[in-house]
Amino acid sequence: MGSKVLRAESVLRILSLVFAAMGALLVGLDTQTKTVFFVTRTATFKDMDALWVMTVVFSVTAGYHLLHLFRCLAFTWLGKNPCHCTKFVAWLYFVLDQGSTYATFGATMAALQAALVGLFGVGILQWSKLCNIYTRFCDQVAGGIICGLAATLVMAVVSAISAHRLFQLYPRSRRSSLKSAGGGRQWLLF
Repeated sequence: MGSKVLRAESVLRILSLVFAAMGALLVGLDTQTKTVFFVTRTATFKDMDALWVMTVVFSVTAGYHLLHLFRCLAFTWLGKNPCHCTKFVAWLYFVLDQGSTYATFGATMAALQAALVGLFGVGILQWSKLCNIYTRFCDQVAGGIICGLAATLVMAVVSAISAHRLFQLYPRSRRSSLKSAGGGRQWLLF
């Protein structure tokens, strides 16, 4: 069972690495120049702070998953099982996995909100639509956001595996003895 979970985690980390890197590259390398009323303007990801933050978060997340894959490969090459670790290391991986998942989700949602403002505009604030001018730019940003959503979903599964590994390190006897002491009718909060 442990080797299947390890393989699944490796495949999921590769998928999250690929989706995060694709999202960062799609948005980070996206530029489009248009001339409107004799004014030449170039749209880049630096024009919207949410797109810049999304690119940075995706890059850091892809780097984290790449380092984690190298760690797994090194342990496998040395013949050690990377699943067996101390509670401190398991907590560290759990917190880092959760943090990368939440950061990617937050950056993706902020970029989605900024993209919707660019797509539909805000008439009350007199913000005009931009996606009817910079169509290719907006299409690539949409692709980056879709990659971010896919990366977030894959990272959520990786976080669940990490949580499962962490809580396997704690004994079951304490939970079962507390439950049996109360006759099974007592609600446990811990």
